[in-house]
Amino acid sequence: MERVTLRIPKQQIDEVEQMVETGEFPNRSEAIRSAVRDMLNEQDGERDERGRNRNWAKV
Repeated sequence: MERVTLRIPKQQIDEVEQMVETGEFPNRSEAIRSAVRDMLNEQDGERDERGRNRNWAKV
């Protein structure tokens, strides 16, 4: 696995911490990995004929 550093708003980290504290995830890293997996799985079926994502906008 590779290490990635990212900035996340405190409110979102607090929510992730709550999920860890309630036992939904063993740690923050696993919670974030799960969110990324869910996002990738969801987006996998939503690409146009050229393989581009149709739902994401560049910000």
